[in-house]
Amino acid sequence: MPKITEEQRQERIERVLGGARRCFAQYGYEGATVARLEEEIGLSRGAIFNWFPSKEELFVELARRDNERLMSLFADEGFEALVQAVTDEDADWLAVYLEFGRRLRADADFRARWQERAAPDVRERVHSQLTSAQVSGRLRGDVTVQQLSRFLGIVLDGIVLQRGMGFDGIDPNVVVRLVEDAISGGEPDAQPDPSSSA
Repeated sequence: MPKITEEQRQERIERVLGGARRCFAQYGYEGATVARLEEEIGLSRGAIFNWFPSKEELFVELARRDNERLMSLFADEGFEALVQAVTDEDADWLAVYLEFGRRLRADADFRARWQERAAPDVRERVHSQLTSAQVSGRLRGDVTVQQLSRFLGIVLDGIVLQRGMGFDGIDPNVVVRLVEDAISGGEPDAQPDPSSSA
């Protein structure tokens, strides 16, 4: 096999991932058979799985990239930009995440492998921003940063769930306004209650 350049290697990987994303969105995780992946990507199974050892690894890489992209968006541009991005996402692709979530809950090994791939630096940036906003009084101080993070995650998961199930999305500006009302700081000196649990 002739040697390829790093640029060609990256182009092929992106071609595989782009086609796989379209195939998963159209057929769901289970319905995205190897034959359908071959057809959508335009490569043989050997060429596809030369880069990723399995269909599962293909999907996990796509989900990892999405997670890192959205977390980076939150860290760089804030919650409003994140809500807008999730609202604008392809509803068929979001529906695949419902399958992914079921797998995370049911398969401990799969969950452990997924957690290993989380981008700790991006998560740390988000945590640092929330902590700074809480210390400055811009975010309420009667709950922990972990609780704030989980609350924001619940809001985003709700958007994903509704859109993935085919419901009309809520206006992202309304979501942001309601969330800001819920978590904005009252008294700047308020300290998180250490007895509270997530």
